[in-house]
Amino acid sequence: MRLRNVNGAEEKIESHPSIVTPNHETHKGSWDKVFGNSNPIHIEIGMGKGQFIRGMALQNPNINFIGVEYYDSVLVRALEKFIVEDIPNVRLLRLDGEHLPTCFAPHELSRIYLNFSDPWPKIRHAKRRLTHERFLTIYRDLLASEGDLWFKTDNRLLFQFSLVSMNNFGMIFEDVSLNLHEEEPTDNIRTEYEQNWSDRGFPIYRVEARFNRKSEK
Repeated sequence: MRLRNVNGAEEKIESHPSIVTPNHETHKGSWDKVFGNSNPIHIEIGMGKGQFIRGMALQNPNINFIGVEYYDSVLVRALEKFIVEDIPNVRLLRLDGEHLPTCFAPHELSRIYLNFSDPWPKIRHAKRRLTHERFLTIYRDLLASEGDLWFKTDNRLLFQFSLVSMNNFGMIFEDVSLNLHEEEPTDNIRTEYEQNWSDRGFPIYRVEARFNRKSEK
């Protein structure tokens, strides 16, 4: 996907350190000090324009949310939402998903959301998919013992790949939906992308899974 450059995005991001946390490596293991409380931490990897994490934060004020996005041109659009609204339990990070261990300590997270991740359809790019085993290894190490992973996509092939990848990794499936909006949970927060594809009649797939800690002993 080609992204449009947003003039001044980097400068705007740097001018709001209370929302987009700078020097995030220094907060590894101490995000409770950033938020000023010890509430559970949920992160969304590839948050896009921030509609999902905004909705989740408003719906769950006793949970701290961190939106992770690599591209300045996308991150700045999410930032604009939080400049207008003061939502104290949200922080944003400019970060590539594979570098999560640089700023989160083992077992520091309670939940990870993957929403409409890039499917990387070519076989030679499979390792870039956020549900590939190399990323699952990262998530397992960062999630608390009762932590879980929620994954949503409109791409059936990516969903199939993800289920196989998680199963081969020994994960436990808590819930699997092949058409999330057919009987949509009342607490489901739709991303911008999700809303668009659902309006066009495409099914949304979701899985909620956790790591089998017993198998690690």
